[in-house]
Amino acid sequence: MIRNKENFFMTRIVHYYVKWIVGKTFHELLFNDIVIDKNKSVLLIGNHFSFWDGLILYCVNDKLLKKKLHVMILEETARSERFLKFAGAFSVKKDSKSIIQSLDYAAGLLTDPANLVLIFPQGKLYANFVTGINFEKGVMRIIEKANGNFQLVFASTFIQYFKHKKATATVYLKSEPENYTGKSISKLQEAYQRHYEASKLLQTEFDI
Repeated sequence: MIRNKENFFMTRIVHYYVKWIVGKTFHELLFNDIVIDKNKSVLLIGNHFSFWDGLILYCVNDKLLKKKLHVMILEETARSERFLKFAGAFSVKKDSKSIIQSLDYAAGLLTDPANLVLIFPQGKLYANFVTGINFEKGVMRIIEKANGNFQLVFASTFIQYFKHKKATATVYLKSEPENYTGKSISKLQEAYQRHYEASKLLQTEFDI
């Protein structure tokens, strides 16, 4: 497991680099407002369709959620994009014994109300407008080990060009009223699926 690293100098460089590269790449970053409980950590669940997912949500956190972001990424990505560990990234290696260590590390981060843990439970990349969302079971270990003391937030991100040369990234956020502790993964998946479908409908009705 590759852990995120604390280094004030490098963290600030990466912080401004992420904001710069997202601002340079996209025409606009849009997202709706939600209320965040300052006394709880945040488990942020997002759809996974590109390299940009984590960077976009990093900027949303910086502008709106304002927590200390940690994001679970695949170990191969952590090794190839080493700067990400200074932006809160820690690794998970699927189909290995170390996966339990990564999941438990994520759950431990949620014990601190200052933290936000971002995960992509689909486990791999899917097309931006895929119909069905399927979660891998590791997300439930994080939820159970964290003992429910966090705020669960869903994020659905879509990228479209519309009439611009650069794409617009739109993030639809929803604060869930429950955190699914003691529930099945199918219940969590169904709840996210409803949010994803509602978000996709809004995105297809987008008018510029």
